[in-house]
Amino acid sequence: MTKVDFYTGSEDKLRTACQLSHKAMQNGVRVVLSAPDEASTEALDKLLWQYPATGFVPHSRSDAEDAAQMPVVLGSDKFPHHDLLISLHHECVPFFSRFERVIEIVGTDAEDSRLGRERYKFYKDRGYELRHFDLSGAQGT
Repeated sequence: MTKVDFYTGSEDKLRTACQLSHKAMQNGVRVVLSAPDEASTEALDKLLWQYPATGFVPHSRSDAEDAAQMPVVLGSDKFPHHDLLISLHHECVPFFSRFERVIEIVGTDAEDSRLGRERYKFYKDRGYELRHFDLSGAQGT
């Protein structure tokens, strides 16, 4: 069954997604990064080329020919693997259960926190194993 981790208190959800993708990649875990819209996907694409400061995270779009070889893939329509899904959506995506692990990132504003609680309740009510990580005050790591 899919394991779900919530990272709450993120002041910059895209940067948090890059940090978590980089960490997963360093541990040999492949990542699908799924954003709610094209503007967010574009911003992630640019940020991954600059993160970390001394390098970049190798990545591609999910529909690219080399997607299956990339440690990080951007998209939500094709999945070259089912290791880790990092979701930036405001609701639970219908394909989450295809993945071994899901990371939900929740921002600091009231509306994003409310939506995060709804997603948490959704997973909990269905019996998924949940973990919570509070990023408040830890954004510099």
